Amino acid sequence: GFIYAYEKDIIQKNVKDLQYVAAMGPPGGGRNSTDPRFVARFNTFYLTKPSNKVLQNIYNNIIQARMVDYIDDIKEVTSKITEATLAIYEFAILRLPPTPSKFHYIFTLRDISRVYEGICSTTPEKTTNADSLIRLWRHEINRIFFDRLSTTDDLSVVNSELRDITQSKFPTSLEYALKEPLLYGDFENAVSRIVGDSDNPRLYGDVKDFTTVQKIFDQIMESYNAVNEKKPLTLVLFEMALSHLVRIMRIIKHPRGHALLIGIGGSGKQSITRLAAFASGYGLYEIRLCRGYSESNFREDMKELFKNLAARPFVFLFTDAHVAEEGFLEYINNILSTGIPPALFDDEEKDAICTQIGEQAQASGAYANSQGIWDYFVEICRNNLHVVLAMSPSGEKLRIRCRNFPALVSSCIVDWFFEWPSEALQKVATSFLCDESNVSSEKKDHVSSHMVLVHREVTAKSREFRTIMKRQYFVTPKNYIDFISVFRELLRSNIKKNDSVTSRLNGGLTKLAEAADAVDRMQVELREKKVTVDGKTSEVEELIEVIQQKTKIATESSEEASKKQEAAESQAKIIAQEKAKADSALMEALPAVEAAAEALNNIRREDLQELKAFNNPSIHVKIVCQLCTVLRPTGEKLDDSWGDSKKMLGNARLIDLLKEYPKESMTEKMYRSCQKILKENKKQDITVENMATKSQAAKGLLVWILAILSYYEVARNVEPLREKVKSMEKAQAQTEAELSKLNSTLQKLNSELSELRKGYKEANEELSDLQLQAAQMEKRLNAASTLIGGLTGEKSRWGADIEKLSSSRSMLVGDSLLAASFISYMGAFTADYRHNLIENTFIDDLKRRPIPVTSNLKVDNMLTTDSEVQRWNADGLPADKHSVQNGILTTSGNRFPLCIDPQQQAVSWIKNTFGEEKLTVKSLNENDFIKHLELAIQFGKPFLFENVGEDIDPVLDPILNKEISTENGNKTVALGDKVIDWDDNFCLFFCTKLSNPSYSPELMGKVTLVNYCLTREGLNDQLLNRVVCHEKPELEEQFSQIVDNMASNTNLLVAIENSLLRELSSAQGNILDNEDLISTLEQAKKKATEIKRKISEAQTAKEEINKARSLYKPVSRRGSTLYFASSGLSIIDPMYEMSLESFLKQFVGALDQADEDDSLEVRLQNLIDSCMQLVYDFTCTGLFERHKLAFSFHLACMVIDESGCFDSSALSAFIKGDTSLDPINEEKPHLASWMSDAGWKDMLFFSQLNDLFLNVKNDFVKRVADFKTWYDLEAPEETDLPGNFCAKLSSMQKLCIIRAIRPDRSYNAVKLFVAKELGESFIQPPMIDYRRIYRQSSPQNPTLFILSPGADPQLDIQNLGEELGFTSPNRFQFVSLGQGQGHVAMEVLEAGRTRGNWVLFQNCHLLISWLKDLDKVLEEMKNPHKDFRLWLTTEPTNQFPLSILQKSFKVVTEPPDGLKLNMRSTLSKIDEDLLEESQHQSFRPLVYALTFLHAVIQERRKYGKIGWNVMYDFNESDFSISRKLMALYLTKAWEDGDESMPWGSLKYLVGDAMYGGRVSDDMDRRVLSTYLNEYFGDFLFDTNNKFFFSRDGFDYSLPVSRINTVEEIRQYVETFPLTNSPAVFGLHPNAEIGYFMSFTNDLWHTLISLQPRTGDTGSGLSREEQIYNTATDLLSKIPIIKSDIGSFDVGAVRNELMAKNGGEQPTPCQVVLLQEIELWNALCKRMSSSLILLKKALDGEIGMSERLDEISDALFNGYLPLFWAKLAPATEKRLGSWMVHFIKRHRQYEKWIKEGEPQVFWLSGLHIPESYLTALVQTTCRRKGWPLDKSTMCTFVTKYKNVDDISKEKGNTLMDGSYVSGLYLEGAGWNSDLSQLERQKPKELVVDLPFLQVVPIESSRLKSQGAFRTPVYTTSQRRNAAGVGLVFEADLSTNIHASFWALQGVAIVMNKSD
Repeated sequence: GFIYAYEKDIIQKNVKDLQYVAAMGPPGGGRNSTDPRFVARFNTFYLTKPSNKVLQNIYNNIIQARMVDYIDDIKEVTSKITEATLAIYEFAILRLPPTPSKFHYIFTLRDISRVYEGICSTTPEKTTNADSLIRLWRHEINRIFFDRLSTTDDLSVVNSELRDITQSKFPTSLEYALKEPLLYGDFENAVSRIVGDSDNPRLYGDVKDFTTVQKIFDQIMESYNAVNEKKPLTLVLFEMALSHLVRIMRIIKHPRGHALLIGIGGSGKQSITRLAAFASGYGLYEIRLCRGYSESNFREDMKELFKNLAARPFVFLFTDAHVAEEGFLEYINNILSTGIPPALFDDEEKDAICTQIGEQAQASGAYANSQGIWDYFVEICRNNLHVVLAMSPSGEKLRIRCRNFPALVSSCIVDWFFEWPSEALQKVATSFLCDESNVSSEKKDHVSSHMVLVHREVTAKSREFRTIMKRQYFVTPKNYIDFISVFRELLRSNIKKNDSVTSRLNGGLTKLAEAADAVDRMQVELREKKVTVDGKTSEVEELIEVIQQKTKIATESSEEASKKQEAAESQAKIIAQEKAKADSALMEALPAVEAAAEALNNIRREDLQELKAFNNPSIHVKIVCQLCTVLRPTGEKLDDSWGDSKKMLGNARLIDLLKEYPKESMTEKMYRSCQKILKENKKQDITVENMATKSQAAKGLLVWILAILSYYEVARNVEPLREKVKSMEKAQAQTEAELSKLNSTLQKLNSELSELRKGYKEANEELSDLQLQAAQMEKRLNAASTLIGGLTGEKSRWGADIEKLSSSRSMLVGDSLLAASFISYMGAFTADYRHNLIENTFIDDLKRRPIPVTSNLKVDNMLTTDSEVQRWNADGLPADKHSVQNGILTTSGNRFPLCIDPQQQAVSWIKNTFGEEKLTVKSLNENDFIKHLELAIQFGKPFLFENVGEDIDPVLDPILNKEISTENGNKTVALGDKVIDWDDNFCLFFCTKLSNPSYSPELMGKVTLVNYCLTREGLNDQLLNRVVCHEKPELEEQFSQIVDNMASNTNLLVAIENSLLRELSSAQGNILDNEDLISTLEQAKKKATEIKRKISEAQTAKEEINKARSLYKPVSRRGSTLYFASSGLSIIDPMYEMSLESFLKQFVGALDQADEDDSLEVRLQNLIDSCMQLVYDFTCTGLFERHKLAFSFHLACMVIDESGCFDSSALSAFIKGDTSLDPINEEKPHLASWMSDAGWKDMLFFSQLNDLFLNVKNDFVKRVADFKTWYDLEAPEETDLPGNFCAKLSSMQKLCIIRAIRPDRSYNAVKLFVAKELGESFIQPPMIDYRRIYRQSSPQNPTLFILSPGADPQLDIQNLGEELGFTSPNRFQFVSLGQGQGHVAMEVLEAGRTRGNWVLFQNCHLLISWLKDLDKVLEEMKNPHKDFRLWLTTEPTNQFPLSILQKSFKVVTEPPDGLKLNMRSTLSKIDEDLLEESQHQSFRPLVYALTFLHAVIQERRKYGKIGWNVMYDFNESDFSISRKLMALYLTKAWEDGDESMPWGSLKYLVGDAMYGGRVSDDMDRRVLSTYLNEYFGDFLFDTNNKFFFSRDGFDYSLPVSRINTVEEIRQYVETFPLTNSPAVFGLHPNAEIGYFMSFTNDLWHTLISLQPRTGDTGSGLSREEQIYNTATDLLSKIPIIKSDIGSFDVGAVRNELMAKNGGEQPTPCQVVLLQEIELWNALCKRMSSSLILLKKALDGEIGMSERLDEISDALFNGYLPLFWAKLAPATEKRLGSWMVHFIKRHRQYEKWIKEGEPQVFWLSGLHIPESYLTALVQTTCRRKGWPLDKSTMCTFVTKYKNVDDISKEKGNTLMDGSYVSGLYLEGAGWNSDLSQLERQKPKELVVDLPFLQVVPIESSRLKSQGAFRTPVYTTSQRRNAAGVGLVFEADLSTNIHASFWALQGVAIVMNKSD
């Protein structure tokens, strides 16, 4: 009634008034069984399946009601349709059960309803007869039942069944119904509906064939692309695509039709769905992910979707990429099952929607209230919504999702997308190549076929790659489309490049040819020109003489003219001056004249006419007119009478004439006449003012007259001046006339001279032109000589190049195909796979086709240049071929690269290469990466994501898919919720540190996976650089300089040659006239020649340096071996992960530490030895003890392999032995009974490897006694093997023989092998030295302590810190990590980083989630304080962040090994103060005894299960608290004066409370109690009988005195031997054999894991073939009736048993039999099904899951798969012997069923043997009437060993109980004569126990005196911490005290290990 909620604290929340309703399907098909205790909380109702009769009735009524209007033929077959449908339904349920790989094989009545829904969709127009109805029925069956099937085998089975049912039910319709193709739809008029918007009826019927369907959908796709110009579809509608398209159309045509499309990424699921939605006239809705897209965003999108659904139907396309959170699927599940997610809209939103659709709802008849309208809205949405889920089947995600959200399958129609068939691939390629003009029509089919082959071969190889190399790589149709696209681009680019280069070469050659052709012609012309030039030169010279004479005359005349000119100019100046004076005087009168002219303007013509009209005007007027007539303005001679005056006034132009009056023509007479008149009429006062009163006209005339008179007065005074000027002008005119005559003469001379000069000029120009032409010819000849001579080499080379280009042009199709296949497919493969595919598959196929390909083509040479490669090498890319190919793949191709880069080489190279281009580096964990990515895309900059995990943010999908839209010439892309500009220069890189990531097929289709994992060759080059740089820095510097110079010179040479060709080909006019060009070409040629010389010299120097560098290759090779040996250890334990950076640090450090020597050979060996030792020590510091020897041996094998003489078959034989399932085919020699059967089987297996082993085997058979002598030796591995041929065996082969004869000594033999090959130091790992660890640590790299039970480094780190001044809590801080400690740790880390403190984080494994934050902080941490150190401790865990492991210095802490070392370690933590805790005299000896006990119980652990059943974590705290408790109790006894020791209390506190508190097993508790009784007692201080803890090999006793100091105790312990016999711990010496055997088995297991995964097994079969054969063999041996039953039909067996019982219920033992065969059946079914799936996976029919992969590994290595072991009884057998055991179990079950309960029961053959023993007691209790709870059983060891010894005739059969066989005794021997325990014989670890008699008995009568209560275990692994493994306890007779056998570890096991 309540739950606990964890908020700030744990809070109990009570749940009230809540009722639970639950529903579930039956277990199976991936559904888990439900806990009965959970089910018990419910009232359970089982809904039984409706009977066939009921179903028949229901569906008959449905179809008959629908067919009421159809013809009678159709009505007659309706009932049969229901029968047939139910038959198919039953068949599907029976034969197609759901399995983990076929989780969607769930068939329900809903599927039948869907079939009928489809049938009812037809109309009489389309279904016109019974045949058409049966065909429709078949179609619907296919769509509903068959489309979900995921294997071709299943399809074949159901199609066969469908045919049979059709034939039996509808024989007359069979042929028509089975016609192919089977295509139904309602889209025949879809085009007219879309284009013409017509409303044609959508009739569902047969659309006949694919051609018809394709035509329809091609037109629909055109319409779609017209509407969606930004994102058009470019689908190739092959038949499979059309089939899926028609299926989706069928699904979404129905209301609430939802689809689950399952297919690998790139199959076309989304594109087909978009086209189907468009064709149906539906809207398409997709969510768009953005950064941080969460459930709240998804809810808002769902709201928007449902609001749209009210208006029109929508297809909601939802892919697995959209599942940003698994919670999204809960919404989808609710939509599919109930129509709308609960509480999607709040009340306000609901009200708004109801208001909006209220009228529509009421019109449709919905209730008028809010709920009614809302229900109407939900109903509309359900009907209008069509969810299409596009999911990938890869991995386990989809299965888990469908299990968690069942509506994904139950509410959807499943459509499984198979891999594209060859026909589809061919059609796609053909479609894309149809418009490819660069491929001839006759080659297109071959190109398409080759593309298909490439795709299918790579697909097959990728499966092999996953199986063998365990590296995930999926090939999807996207890769294929990319392959085609890359091929077309490469082909066009290569053709364009070929044509361009050819054109330039032709242009250059043409210019050179033109120059050569012109040379001869110019030489002839030059000779002719010279003759002409000489003649023309004479003519010009004669002409020059004439010109000189004429020039002299002209010069003299010119001088005379110049003088006259000067005189005339001087005179002109004087005249001008005089004239200026006169003009100046005249200017004084001009104002008056101007005033007169102004006055004239005031005279009107009317006024003059008026004056004229006067016959007798006034005297004043007359005088004025008289004056005017005197001046004669009209030019006429007039009298001074009034009559003439009137005549004058009558002149119409008078005023104009007055204005134009010529003042200069006025005479003196006129002036005097006027003066006279004025004088005579002086009395009349003729003034202007007076005249104004008389007449205005007279006034104006008077003004003019006065002005003219005034002007004349002035002019008269100026006249002399004017006369003078005139005379001067006259003289001037004469001078000018003379000058003119002279000039005329001069002009004539000049004209003649000009003509002469013109002739001279023309002659001279002609001469110059001739000379210029001659010079130009001379120059051209020189230029041609220079050009032709300089480019002679180029001419021949260019000609050859043109021929080569011409030849290669025809091969560009083949070459481009090869390059495109490399770019599109090869990235994820290793070097071997790339080579095999390219060289052995693709090229061979091209050669078989008429597709020419360049001979010996190297793809890397085609896709890059030497100069580019050298630049890459300079930027840090390794120079090996694999790395160069990776560089090509990273910089080429259509998809962005994702680099698998565990050694961070790609990251470093990308940063160096693109750093100058403003590379942005981010990780997906950074919040602001979107902002920086936007900028990089917009400005076309490179962008790098580093430290990528196994998932990439879906927000990047538009970028990865390059969903670029073009509008108005601008390219844009959607990134999150933004649309940004796209720059084509943008490039994106992803890099991951994961060495073997598992990416989804969808992601692999979006990116180019590039495998940058380090190669031997690449690492050799890098290490060689390091070694040479260290040893010969000047040599390495010179080498680097040469490499750089060669790179730059090579680039420059290419540029110069390109420049030469460009200049030549683009030159205009005559190239020989272009001095700059000739000069440029000459300089370029000189420079090119110089560069070639430099390159040649550099190449020579490089070769010389390489020779010098190659001397150091042994060191680099050994370094490479060391790295791969060390880094490979992560396969054993992910905690052993090592980065290249860490290794290089140690490698360079080893070079520094190597001893110097003048001899190069000695120096090289010193370097190798130093590297070996330092790297070995560094690696071993981070290894558990159990893995150190495996590492040494693995390293030794790799070192031997360097020399090329390693026997890999012998190694495989040694570590695996015989893994076959075949029984031994040759009897073991009878004298070799001491040899194990497994050893003899191994010996026979070895003899098949080679003749030498065969001879050894034969020698062994002949000399068994000699080998027995060798076998009996204590350390036989140190002695030569006997026999004539053993001396010829190699060291590895000797190990094989030792494995066969003395496998327990293999561990020591491996040590000797390593010591021989590498030296003894490699079997003596370094001790942990915390000062050394500190010296090797750094502020940037954490030190990671990997914990093991009983070891905690905190105290040691703390002590080291105190020694160095880092004391707690100021300078040394530690945090024990756990829930809620993350922020505390982060604060401590920040303080330590800045202040230089030491920081210790303990138990990191308890807060794994926080370690990701720590990783990020360490990644971003720059320049920490130099004193800062970070110490981490953790238990081994697979979840520890990889990057922290790589950058950490790892240290494994384990308790000391050996009694002496263990005691030394404990005593090192004790000082005198601790020994003073109690004054009791016995305290110090007891502390020593406790120390000895502590060491003994820890050392006992190493002997495995014979030591302790459970590996308890006894540690220092147990010892410390026990010591304190002893001090407390002894102090009290001393204070109380109690002479007796409190032994009981001390034993209880130490044995039961402290150490015993950890002990969970009763038998282990017995051992611990025995030790306490042996070590604690008064006998410790018995002076008469000295106590010894043990006297085996050394007298282990108490120190001499009770008051020994700590130092004395330590010195005493130092006298102990370093190694101990097991007898010191109470064990038999044979325990050491078991100890070594356990270590040997672990060693073999580890070495098997370390072996490289290759397809070669050394037996002529590939790895896959061997696994396949083993699986086939196993399948043949599994006794199984049916896949769903197993070996035995439990029901039939029960009936058989009851029949034997006379109808009575089975007896208890028979019940056990029934339970056993149920468990047996489960095991057999699991084995059978998994082997069948494994074979299918090996055949490529299904994917290789992780589980199948584990099974294949186990079969290959000869181990029992863990997946089977979970359903099998516990065992330690290898697969071969386990199968023998398996078959024997089956025989016992068969015999038990047929013959009844055996007299002697093989107990090991039971799954749960204790149930049989319980049944024995039950049977006896029933027969004798004993109470079961007061009954038990007792056991007796008989003398019987054979079943034949027991029979009724001999009278030894049992009425009650049973004889039990198959028991083996460990830890003791068995004396058959005395029937009691005895000490083990040497080397006999396990002895067969005679039959054990199990007798039921009443508990009260049970007595066990003289017997040792011995546990019986299933296997020698005994009992585990959970208590599993103990079967019962047997009583074994003994005459020795039970404590002896307890310490010996005596036990009985039911199964021996191999």
